[in-house]
Formats: sequence, C-alpha cells, structure tokens
Amino acid sequence: MTDWLAHWKEGDIFWHENQPNPMLVKFVDCLKLSAGDCVFVPLCGKSIDMLYFLEKGVKVLGVELSELAAEQFFVESKLAFTVKKSNKFTIFSAKNIDIYCGDYFDLETQALSQVSAVYDRGSLIALPADLRVQYAQHLDTIIPSGCQMLLLTVNYPQAQMDGPPFAVNQAEVVQLLKHFECQQLHCFNDVKNDSLFKDANLDFLEKAAYCLHKTNG
Repeated sequence: MTDWLAHWKEGDIFWHENQPNPMLVKFVDCLKLSAGDCVFVPLCGKSIDMLYFLEKGVKVLGVELSELAAEQFFVESKLAFTVKKSNKFTIFSAKNIDIYCGDYFDLETQALSQVSAVYDRGSLIALPADLRVQYAQHLDTIIPSGCQMLLLTVNYPQAQMDGPPFAVNQAEVVQLLKHFECQQLHCFNDVKNDSLFKDANLDFLEKAAYCLHKTNG
C-alpha cells in the first residue's frame, strides 16, 4: 500500500477519470437506487463517479487509504467538508457523503449497515490475486444481504503486462463473489482504443461490467 500512497503524493494517478465512467452511466440502473439510498464505493480515490451519485440524490460512503485523495475530492468538487477521527479512520464528510480514510480491511459491518448498493470501478482489479480473495471475503462480510453491486473489470493476458490494473476474468468474478448472483452485462475488446494499455501490445483487452446481488450465502 506504500506504492498507492506514493502515487497520490507524486500526482501519478493514471487511473483517475475526469468525467463519470461511461459504464456507470450506462448500467447505473442495475443498482436499483432511489434518492436517499446509500452506495458504498471502495478504494474510491477522488472519483468523479461519487459526484454523479450525489447529483442523483444518492448518499455515498467511500473508503480510501490516502487522505490526500479524499481532501482533493472535496476541494476540487467545491464541497465544504469536516474531518474527524473515529477508531482507525479519519472521516472526511460533507452533505450526503462520508469518505473513511484508512485500511479497507478495518471497516466493520456497523459502518455499512445503511448501504444498499456497491460500486466497484477499479478496486478489485487494483489488487493482486491474493488480496483479491481477501477483498472479496471482507466485502461479503461487511455489506448487508440484498445489496446490489456494479463491478467493472478488465481482462487481458496477464503474462503480457504487469498490473495494476490486474486481469480478472468472468470465472474469477464468479468464484470470488460466490455468495452473489452474477450477471455479465457487457464485455467487449477495447485493445486498440485504450491509451493506458496501448504500449503493451496485448493480444486482447476485455472490458466487462457485472451486476451482482448479494444473497444470504
């Protein structure tokens, strides 16, 4: 995680997008959100996608390791915010949004009791294989049954390029999130158009979106 903090400190945030993710805009309805509902955004950084939810009247609960990222989100979004300490987290808050700064694995069920949906744009694919297993297990533990989830992934020949983002295929999604009903919404080869991967000479680059529903397990 030291590398993650270094990226923020040095401003090397190649994954950051300056507009809402097109897959979120296209598939947001799978989250079945109404105004006043709360969506959990793990490893949220300063994602513009959180503003997209706020503009829809949806509350946001994010978790992010870097306090610099959280501060930049509020400053750049021109949202007046407060900061407080709570157990192992520093919490940045504004109207309808809280970003917990600290270790995702320290989050407990109580903090997410009001969450009805999860949006994962880049969390799962930011982690190597062993941490993906732990990430999925912890997510299953802390979010309530019945939650909807929109998961965005990439898949490519891992031997041809180092992550992050790491390659995650459909079989791994199903295995990792085995207590979730899983539907692949979209999958297409974007190897010729993605600037992040353009120099890797990949055989293919699949971008996929999944709608998941947490059962009781």
